[in-house]
Amino acid sequence: MSILFFRKKPEIVKPMSISNNDLLNLNDKTAIVTGGAVGIGLGITARLAEAGASVMIADLSEEDSNKTVSDLTSKGYKVKACKTDVSSETDVKNLVEQTVKEFGSIDILVNNAGIYPNILVSKMLFSDFDKILAVNLEGVFLTTKYCSEQMIAQGKGGKIINITSIDAIHPSMMGLAAYDASKHGLWGFTKNSAIELAQHQIWVNAIAPGGINTPGVAKATAGAGKIDPKMMEAFMAKIPMHKMGDPDDIGKVALFLASDMSSYMTGSQVVVDGGALLS
Repeated sequence: MSILFFRKKPEIVKPMSISNNDLLNLNDKTAIVTGGAVGIGLGITARLAEAGASVMIADLSEEDSNKTVSDLTSKGYKVKACKTDVSSETDVKNLVEQTVKEFGSIDILVNNAGIYPNILVSKMLFSDFDKILAVNLEGVFLTTKYCSEQMIAQGKGGKIINITSIDAIHPSMMGLAAYDASKHGLWGFTKNSAIELAQHQIWVNAIAPGGINTPGVAKATAGAGKIDPKMMEAFMAKIPMHKMGDPDDIGKVALFLASDMSSYMTGSQVVVDGGALLS
């Protein structure tokens, strides 16, 4: 029989000492959401803004960003946008500067921006592989580096949420080798940066979405270079819930990880896939 010894009496925390409303309240927080204007990013932006956070959308598309800002500010939410290529160090530095200038702090970072062209390795160019890693992995390094520096300087801790994929755990279909490499790398980066940043009270977690209905998925399944419909059909057949998810399914989990609901979590990955990995 093993016996645990404590050097000092463990602190006893009264259960339910904080209400659910307070746990989910982000009124004093500022969040950056990369790729936050459409799809999963929009689902996350909307949920964080509804919870009271000031949200800076970091997106390449000014048209999409302007529409999202207009839609959400009309609801009384605090949302602005900064045109950003996350693979550009100059752009990321400017994003951090503009966010602090606009809202005064950075408390939450959601690394959502990503690309997923379907290209077989045999047909892939080095430039294809390089671009996918530049956006999906190097971009996360840049935003994490400069946003965490700001969080550390503020001395209040913070939350970093990386959007990986079920492909970080198991490949879903052919043609996504470079994408899978980037997402496996992102999951590794999440765990290691969680160790490094814990001393500063910055918790780093990930969300691994499965099939989510987004404009990007619609584009990937139509037109030149589209995903083979038979592969999509086979993927759908593996989902026990028999449906694709919605961006809000990811937004709700992002809110959980951004809030005090996840106060004792770091280095974790939450799978949101309708049960697809069970197959």
